[in-house]
Amino acid sequence: MPGPERDRSAVLGFTEEIMLLLAGVDDAAALSVAGPAFDCAVAGSVLMDLAFAGRIDTDPETLFVVDPTPTANLVADRVLARIVRQGEAMDARGWIAALSGREAQVARETATLSLVRLGIASLPEGSLYGALGGMRAAVVDRRVQQDVAMRLERALFSDGIPEPRDAALIGLADACGILGSVFPDRDMEACRPRVELLRGLELIARETPGAISDIESGVRRVAEAP
Repeated sequence: MPGPERDRSAVLGFTEEIMLLLAGVDDAAALSVAGPAFDCAVAGSVLMDLAFAGRIDTDPETLFVVDPTPTANLVADRVLARIVRQGEAMDARGWIAALSGREAQVARETATLSLVRLGIASLPEGSLYGALGGMRAAVVDRRVQQDVAMRLERALFSDGIPEPRDAALIGLADACGILGSVFPDRDMEACRPRVELLRGLELIARETPGAISDIESGVRRVAEAP
């Protein structure tokens, strides 16, 4: 029977999981990603939630809604409504750029409060929450945090085929540059072929919407733009 940490981790979205991964790295590493790359990863994580929920997909030129039904994820539904209202068609890269400002900040703060509500994190006075614009909180249930990290560890450092969500989370964490900080004792350069393999698995492409690879690519391209 799954423990309470598994029950709670099962309800986390990509944004909450990215926040938990960031909370597990040291302060210097956290500060090093507290910029555009992380905002792009957060924007991408919201779109990933919508893609895995079957609400959006992509064609070669456009990210579009296939099901406007709300998901019960407040951040994802706010973005879904915005995509529905959008008059001008945009691709995944365009949406990541559009969402990487205010929407990314709202997503970070809402995800942090979600972790607090679930009893996974807390916001004690003097925490880094205020200093980093809601990016970090004090994790009080490290079992959930460790569960997320262990899923990625199994996906990265074994030869098995990972769950599609875990492979997508690896892509987001890699895009914002925190994989090396999550696994500081591992040789991430040696692991690079595995990261690239996970990103290109046909199984993942078949089991998730086409938007997934487009979103991940968009995160990288927007984050790396001058």
